[in-house]
Amino acid sequence: MKNYVQPGEHLTLTMAAAVASGAGVLIGAIFGVTQGAAAANQQVVVVRRGVFDLPKLAAQAWTVGQKVYWNDVDKVCTTVASGNTLIGAAVEVAANPSATGRVLLDGIIR
Repeated sequence: MKNYVQPGEHLTLTMAAAVASGAGVLIGAIFGVTQGAAAANQQVVVVRRGVFDLPKLAAQAWTVGQKVYWNDVDKVCTTVASGNTLIGAAVEVAANPSATGRVLLDGIIR
């Protein structure tokens, strides 16, 4: 098979703005977590699958298996679907209030 390129779980992508290591990023329909820091217009490896502790809307309580969305304006995870992008599911309970939640990214954006 000569057309296979890579598994696609780790992608090297150019950032539109500066990002810190471990930041959630949404580039078009690709969501992932950066493996390192990058300045605007620099490339960084973005991990698309796995379990990550990500910033969340503090005033929400999460249950295991609940759908998690990315609010790209505020750069936080939320359980609110409207205007946000589905990125995965909660794998642990997250209290209200709490600053982070544990999220399973399955590599599929819906």
